[in-house]
Amino acid sequence: MRLTPRPSTTLVLTTTVASSWLFERTGMDNITTNFWDVLLWSFWFFIWFAAIFVWVRCIFDVFRDRDLSGWGKAGWAILLILVPWLGALIYLIVRGRSMSDRQMREMAQVQQQQEEYIRSVASGSGAAPNAADQIASAKSLLDSGTITPEEFEALKTKALA
Repeated sequence: MRLTPRPSTTLVLTTTVASSWLFERTGMDNITTNFWDVLLWSFWFFIWFAAIFVWVRCIFDVFRDRDLSGWGKAGWAILLILVPWLGALIYLIVRGRSMSDRQMREMAQVQQQQEEYIRSVASGSGAAPNAADQIASAKSLLDSGTITPEEFEALKTKALA
């Protein structure tokens, strides 16, 4: 397909016979008929997607780093914005190892918080959190006369098990 200007400066859409026949016959234009063009387009799409992912990861890491000063963050941000791909490459070379160390530290902290939360929820389900508290609770029930000494011994044995 090509646009050819007419003398009256109006653009008219014209096509070649082969591309017109192909489009009418299959509903596809020339760009989608060549497998290697599609493969090359897919490759470049993947490269752009990966590059954008790395760039965004570097930007997030700059602002998550608590050890980096405000001026350091500003400098890296300017470099990553003005020359994004070169800036991301330099950032990965200079700070790549500390980037992974920070990520591992954050993951360990999140896992620890999750385990603490699970423990707090599990212990807050009506049962006493540890054996000493369970025995103290059973002793108060025994002293108030709510349970018998045999029941107290059974609860104590269960708490210590």
